[in-house]
Amino acid sequence: MTTPLDHLPVVIIGAGPVGLAAAAHLAERGLPFVVLEAGDRPAAAIREWGHVRLFSPWRYNIDTAAAKLLADAGWNRPDDDRLPTGAQLADDYLQPLADLPALRPHLRYGARVTAITRSGLDRLRTAGRADTPFLIRLHHGDDILARAVIDASGTWRTPNVLGASGIPAHGEDTATAHVTRALPDVAGRDRAQFAGRRTLVAGAGHSAANTLLTLAELAEQEPGTTVTWAIRSSSPARTYGGESDDALPARGALGSRLRAYVESGAIILLTGFGIRRLTTAADGIEVSDGTRSVTVDRIVSATGFRPDHTISSELRLDLDPIMGSTRALAPLIDPNEHSCGTVPPHGADELTHPEPGYYAIGVKSYGRAPTFLLATGYEQARSVAAALDGDWEAARDVQLDLPETGVCNSNPVLGDDTIAAGGGCCGTPAATREPVAVGLATGVTGGLLRAPLTVIDVSDSPNEQAGGCCS
Repeated sequence: MTTPLDHLPVVIIGAGPVGLAAAAHLAERGLPFVVLEAGDRPAAAIREWGHVRLFSPWRYNIDTAAAKLLADAGWNRPDDDRLPTGAQLADDYLQPLADLPALRPHLRYGARVTAITRSGLDRLRTAGRADTPFLIRLHHGDDILARAVIDASGTWRTPNVLGASGIPAHGEDTATAHVTRALPDVAGRDRAQFAGRRTLVAGAGHSAANTLLTLAELAEQEPGTTVTWAIRSSSPARTYGGESDDALPARGALGSRLRAYVESGAIILLTGFGIRRLTTAADGIEVSDGTRSVTVDRIVSATGFRPDHTISSELRLDLDPIMGSTRALAPLIDPNEHSCGTVPPHGADELTHPEPGYYAIGVKSYGRAPTFLLATGYEQARSVAAALDGDWEAARDVQLDLPETGVCNSNPVLGDDTIAAGGGCCGTPAATREPVAVGLATGVTGGLLRAPLTVIDVSDSPNEQAGGCCS
């Protein structure tokens, strides 16, 4: 049976990996769609950390529906065993995908969404709501009507604050000139900001560790460069991870290298340091936790990300008050109960809001939970596309199994046949190549236990626009 909405497209917000995966699945099913991307090309957020190398080789970073479309077009698939940088992921996979005839006519760049509502209805009106088109307003004033909305815009543009209590520290709003967001290109584009200067890195995730290692290497080359690491916990054990016992060798190598720098004094570690106040001083910026303080020139904020639901404020969303995800999804991803590897399978059912036809997928669907993996985003895209096609049997056939520790590939290949060291969340800066194995957990692109995937920590890492952190 048809409805008054069937002639309208599905609007996808965001042309990152998960947004384009959703487009590929809709194209595969013959459903009309439009992709709205705020940037001037696909993967705009990924390109901002393009210098970082991913943990996983090419074979595990490509969505299955996207791979089929690309293969049919004669795509020259990269070597499955090589580890791409973020820039290579964007240029060699996501750009060709976006340029396919099946997708390209349906992508609009420079299209920033400012609001989503129902045409002619506000949030209060119930009668006829489910049969009323969505109205998506763009920043330049255009309105687009849609039968459904898939929000894959991610959280990269809304990082967490430095303040330890979830709100900005005193003085944080006026200290922006001293603060750099997560994963700066310390060894390349941003080197001048850090060489010969004092830097504090705030955060305990893998992007913080990645930046710390690169800064420590810079300090060995540039006199006067100092590195301070501030974490709220009493121990850096979470960041060090399993080291030599870690099921992910690259993550273990990251922890071992970081521990060595801390124990040698090359990185000054401040534990139990919750940032309360930032004060501009004559010789830099003073960072205080209320009892202790340190004066530095730069602060790298690697404290994670949070979703922004402002554009959907006129929709009927049922958000968990803690996670900021749907209520059904919240207990499945709660970081107090789950790690990335223990999140149960979920799809369209768990992503459904009281507003029929609206789905947030990718890292935005997880709210503030840091347990998101790209495998989850791809499976969400597949399930939601099936649901919008009325194929609920396929939508509910979610096949996602994420092992706690993962199964590792000990011999992934870089461009020069060496292995990335200290990969952390995303891997390692592309210029850093040491013979250390990079591990992969199981399940990334296919969503099945028998297919390896990258395990990442996005509590302190880029958002889903970049596929979680990177994959």
